[in-house]
Amino acid sequence: MSLIVQKFGGSSVADAKRVFNVAGIVTDTYKEGNDVIVVVSAQGDTTDDLIEKANEINPHASKREMDMLLSSGEQISASLLAMAIEKLGLPVVSMTGWQAGITTDSNHSSARIRKINPERIKNEIDQKRIVIVTGFQGTSKYDNITTLGRGGSDTSAVALAAACHADLCEIYTDVDGVYTTDPRIVPEAKKLDEITFDEMLELASLGANVLHNRSVEMAKKYNVNLCVRSSLTRAEGTVVKEVVNMEKMMVRGVAKDCDVARISLVGIEDTPGKAFRIFSLLAKHNINVDIILQSIGRNNKKDISFTVSQTKIDEVVDLIKSNKDNIGFEDFSYTTAVSKVSIVGAGMVTNPGVAAKMFEALYEAQINIHMIATSEIKVSVLIDEGCEQKAVKVLHDKFELAL
Repeated sequence: MSLIVQKFGGSSVADAKRVFNVAGIVTDTYKEGNDVIVVVSAQGDTTDDLIEKANEINPHASKREMDMLLSSGEQISASLLAMAIEKLGLPVVSMTGWQAGITTDSNHSSARIRKINPERIKNEIDQKRIVIVTGFQGTSKYDNITTLGRGGSDTSAVALAAACHADLCEIYTDVDGVYTTDPRIVPEAKKLDEITFDEMLELASLGANVLHNRSVEMAKKYNVNLCVRSSLTRAEGTVVKEVVNMEKMMVRGVAKDCDVARISLVGIEDTPGKAFRIFSLLAKHNINVDIILQSIGRNNKKDISFTVSQTKIDEVVDLIKSNKDNIGFEDFSYTTAVSKVSIVGAGMVTNPGVAAKMFEALYEAQINIHMIATSEIKVSVLIDEGCEQKAVKVLHDKFELAL
């Protein structure tokens, strides 16, 4: 007997037919003699609809009240799935994040899980019930409902798998695994049988929407056996693991991210501590910075450019304007008309010339590069908005990922 955590995204439970399809997957797993914990997202576009309702009432509602509202979406999914499983004649119970013992910090709308007390879940499993838990949420030490932000249900599932020492965590989506790139852009993209945690973490962080980066990070930390599968086809998926058996490919995947904005600060005094002032200010306001580029100092001045999520651009602009004297710059500009394209592969570290090959492909396609960031297993470039799909295609071809 194994303990299996199964997570189903919003598209997997979008309507009654799909809820019963998920119920079939869950009950089949249970009938095979396994204990099952299910984590669900809100149905279809429920979260977007709730945000729209909130904006009709108060476009500037507090994050606490937004968490109260948005957490209801997952509660609907959990109860409906429990009803479907009841109808199929099996014992089941649904729980909110609070009932499941998930405690988070108090950072509303993007909370992080602090601890999980799985006692109630284990008691229900001991009574041979299927346990359904609302994803994306928990409660703070002040007993306020919190939500985990984008991709939070993935994180909930992996955290529960770690806390309950599950044998496997299956992430069910509307695709049947992890591909070398988005098959909607490159139809010949190849499904990977397995991928390393590090490669998946980079792809998730760089815009691949199959898994959220926080869930991969947690799976790696606690060595959770992770598999990405389709809820629609039940085909064998992609296993995410520490080490893959096959010889490391030079490049494993290409990802794009359109949620990017670039900020440039011009004429900063070329003295120690200036970069610290900029990025510590952003860190205090929980703003993540991605690519950073600093020019060589000239005439005792330097320029610094960096990228953030487009959703944070207004907040960043306000912070920079209000702290101009403290930072000390002559001018600044920003744009959201950019995208990021990245190649990822654990084999890069032992294969020289990968970056040159990438730049050659973009040059041949006449795609200009604005900024570059590298690590041992990835190269990212910032390019003009609208060029990202073309870039993905030429890079996928250049590295022969469909073969």
